Amino acid sequence: MSKTPKGETYMDLGATPYVRVKTLMARLRAPDGCPWDREQGFTDIARYTIEEAYEVADAIAKNDMTHLREELGDLLLQVVFHSRIAEEAQLFNLDDVTDDLVKKMVRRHPHVFGDNETKRSALSQKEAWEDLKARERAEKSAETPAAPQSLLDDVALALPALMRAEKLQKRAARAGFDWPDLGGVIDKISEEAAELADAAQHLDRDAVEDEMGDLIFAVTNLSRKLGIDPETALRRTNDKFTRRFKAVEAGAAAQHTSLSAMSLAQMDALWDAAKAKERRES
Repeated sequence: MSKTPKGETYMDLGATPYVRVKTLMARLRAPDGCPWDREQGFTDIARYTIEEAYEVADAIAKNDMTHLREELGDLLLQVVFHSRIAEEAQLFNLDDVTDDLVKKMVRRHPHVFGDNETKRSALSQKEAWEDLKARERAEKSAETPAAPQSLLDDVALALPALMRAEKLQKRAARAGFDWPDLGGVIDKISEEAAELADAAQHLDRDAVEDEMGDLIFAVTNLSRKLGIDPETALRRTNDKFTRRFKAVEAGAAAQHTSLSAMSLAQMDALWDAAKAKERRES
């Protein structure tokens, strides 16, 4: 049986996995525990929490179930870590976190846990979920009338910019602030592209950055209107670019040369060949 520090066995930490993981973190944070773990606070480990979430997403994208199992454990550790820090500060504990989660999920699934036996499609459930979230936000806002709440207030600032843009747009759209059809969004993209080109001609870096953001925001809006996750779409394009660029590198190596020694036209020819090969294979 594997050993933990101070000669403790894995099973000595508790009877169930839930108890063991709580006991593990308490042990690490104890006065005679790990010096690094003891020094950490919420802000210190926040970036690790984000990193672990991305590693979970990466394992899913690679369909690596062994890696996914490991990364889910790492992400769970972050939840346990934050909860233990909060418990030490007498704010809340892991039991509170899990209890709040269960209550919220039951509240947001009345068709499963309530008296309403109406069957819902995935789409109708998603709409009902958003309605319930909106109602919860309104109730929280009513509890603090001195601080009026915007519909956008709880869209996390720490989200990746592309994901946050989509969430902001979805939230505004629920209030009716949205293009009625695709044509309006496509026209907006053309407008933003023209403004970006104009800013670039004037060599105004501040304006270029501003217009670039507007263009990306507009393209994200189009993606949302089409029902496409922009993050997934961009990841797919990143993978495609990586695959084709590696084919260009391999083509150069086959010609016993390097990319730096080739002209752009020669590299483009290898790129086009890689594209044509992919189309034939698909």
